[in-house]
Amino acid sequence: MSETRTSATGGMETSYGYRRVGEEEKQGLVNDVFHGVARRYDIMNDVMSLGMHRVWKDAMISALNPKRNENYKVLDVAGGTGDIAFRIVEASRQMAHATILDINGSMLDVGRQRAQKRRLENNLTFVEANAEDLPFEDNSFDAYTIAFGIRNVPRIDVALKEAYRVMKRGGRFLCLEFSDVDLPLFEKVYDAWSFNAIPQFGRVITGDGEAYRYLVESIRKFPDQHNFAAMIETAGFSRAKWTNYTGGVAALHSGWKL
Repeated sequence: MSETRTSATGGMETSYGYRRVGEEEKQGLVNDVFHGVARRYDIMNDVMSLGMHRVWKDAMISALNPKRNENYKVLDVAGGTGDIAFRIVEASRQMAHATILDINGSMLDVGRQRAQKRRLENNLTFVEANAEDLPFEDNSFDAYTIAFGIRNVPRIDVALKEAYRVMKRGGRFLCLEFSDVDLPLFEKVYDAWSFNAIPQFGRVITGDGEAYRYLVESIRKFPDQHNFAAMIETAGFSRAKWTNYTGGVAALHSGWKL
C-alpha cells in the first residue's frame, strides 16, 4: 500500500497500517494489537515519543481547563489506561467526573488498577464500548477528549458524529494525535527512528514488534492536519483548529459544539 495519507473523505476504515484490509476486519486486528501491548502500553508511549507524550498531554489538559465543578462531565474515548482522565480529574481538584471509554477490555483493566493506586475511583467511570456507537444519551457531556486513539477507529467520520451527538451545547472537543511533520530535515530523522527503532523497542519491551510497526504505519496513513480539521467540521463542530507540537509530530485538534 502507498504511504500516502488518507484524505478527509475517508480511507482509514480499510487501512491496517500499510495493508489494505476489509472494513469488517480492521477492528479485530486493532483489538488484538492492544490486548497484546496493554500492560506495557504507557512505557511504549514514552519510547515512541521520547517522553514527549507527557508534555503534549499536559498541554491538552491546559487547553481544556476543566472546571472545578462536580457537575462537569468529560468523556475520554480510547483512554483505557487513564492517562488523560487522571489528568482531568486532578486538574479539577477531584471535582470533575470523567468517563473512560475504550473498546479494549485489557486496556481498561490497566486503567482500573492505576485508578485504585491513585485513589481516583470516585471520579471515574469505566465503560467498554465502541467509539462509533456510544452508549450515552444526546447532550450528556461537557467535553470529549481522545488522545492517540482516533487513528485506530475504523470509521473516523462516524466516531466524530457520535462525539458531536453526546456533547452538550457549548461543549469542547479535543483530539491529540500524531500528525504530519512540517520540518523536512527533522522528518527524515523522525522516519528513521519510527520505522527502525520503534518496532525493535516494541519487540524487546512488549514482545510484539509487529504491533508497533502497525502503529508507526497508522500514523503515516492518518489524515494531515488540514484534512482532519475538515473532518471535524463536517461532523458539525465549529471553530475547528489545531496546534502543532514538536514540529507536527503531534497536533492538538479542537472544536466546539455551538
